[in-house]
Amino acid sequence: MASIIEKRLALHQRLARKEQEYAALKSQNVQLQALANLGSATSMIAHEINNLLTPLANYAALAAKNPQDADLVAKVLDKTTRNCERASKIMNSMLALANGRTQDKHRVFVGALVDDVFTCLCRDFNKDGIVVRIDVPDTLEVACVPVQVQQVFMNLILNARDAMLPGGGLLRIAAAENGGHVDITVSDTGRGIPAENIESIFEPFFTTKAASEGPATYSGSGVGLAFCKRVVDAHAGTISVDSHPGQGSTFHVRLPQSSSP
Repeated sequence: MASIIEKRLALHQRLARKEQEYAALKSQNVQLQALANLGSATSMIAHEINNLLTPLANYAALAAKNPQDADLVAKVLDKTTRNCERASKIMNSMLALANGRTQDKHRVFVGALVDDVFTCLCRDFNKDGIVVRIDVPDTLEVACVPVQVQQVFMNLILNARDAMLPGGGLLRIAAAENGGHVDITVSDTGRGIPAENIESIFEPFFTTKAASEGPATYSGSGVGLAFCKRVVDAHAGTISVDSHPGQGSTFHVRLPQSSSP
């Protein structure tokens, strides 16, 4: 009898130790997750700020070569001011997203968000041999954190451009209302994505863009699509892709039209 009691006591003691170890590991996991969130946020911020700075640097270089063109200089200064303000909003937005904090959503026109992206890029896609077609109703609205969804569009548009360089192609952006949601597609006629990579493209730091690619085609860091998914998930939406090598890609984004739960 005494032996049974001793065994039970020893078992309870081992169980208590295991529970303490589990609690300690759980606490460490929370801390590591916070660090992981910070690391992801840092990568995302760097990626998004680079998306803003690269076209501005090109525009500024053009203005520096043509200082006598007052209209061009004024346009560069205006874009610099507005994009610096936008960069600040992006950093705050990215940190809020990484920390799990909610942000106020506003009803905004989808077309205006897309237009703002092309204005920010300061790039004539026709110079790359890319035809842009936008099919978004003027009155179509979505409830979102505007700066976050703008960055989703920017990532998808830049990825589509990269996929079509250097040969050019067709970039089509379309949106339509669908039963309380807004369905948005960004399509290109570029290289496409191999079937074995489809399941991984939304994972952080996964990229199909080889480091050997030249600056004209841009070598990715693998955080852009992961960021897109995180933003869309935070908006209670969905994002997916249809793609075949040599036949281009179509990204599908669905967002609720209302911010109510």
